[in-house]
Amino acid sequence: MKQANADHTVPLDRSIVLVGMMGAGKSAVGRQLAQRLGLPFADADHEIERAADCTIADIFAQFGEEYFRAGERRVIARLVEEGPIVLATGGGAFIDPATRALLLEQTVTVWLNAEFDVLWERVSKRSHRPLLRTEDPQGTLRRLMEERYPIYAQAHVTVISDRAPKEQTMLRVMDALSAPKESDSV
Repeated sequence: MKQANADHTVPLDRSIVLVGMMGAGKSAVGRQLAQRLGLPFADADHEIERAADCTIADIFAQFGEEYFRAGERRVIARLVEEGPIVLATGGGAFIDPATRALLLEQTVTVWLNAEFDVLWERVSKRSHRPLLRTEDPQGTLRRLMEERYPIYAQAHVTVISDRAPKEQTMLRVMDALSAPKESDSV
């Protein structure tokens, strides 16, 4: 099944999963993309908090990152199975090898690729990011980018997420998903 929208034809037989760093715009762009395509939207972090009945920060504090990633993997697998949907993942979800394999095999993955300055501008306004609760949050963000970007690059599609309005980024995603190539950068 394909959905045509304003000169865009996007295949809708698989879920569309947005991956990338915290602050890349996955949730904001994902909501708009889902609305445009007439698909349900899910935010993996929100679904994890709902399933656990506590915040991600609390899960990290009480049980650690490994426990969180295992729960995240289960929630994402359930959401993908229910698809097709537009799914915004947490920044570390695609880094987990089992989660990444599932997403690459069963969905269309879109990396929202943002530069450091864009990410920092967005994440520094919020205090709920457990991985940035360090003595040097900027250094931590840079390190995470260095570690994660080569892995995010495995996504089916790469789209630049910059300071443009989120609707423009959503349209870039639509363009990339409409492109005849399996892997593209917009």
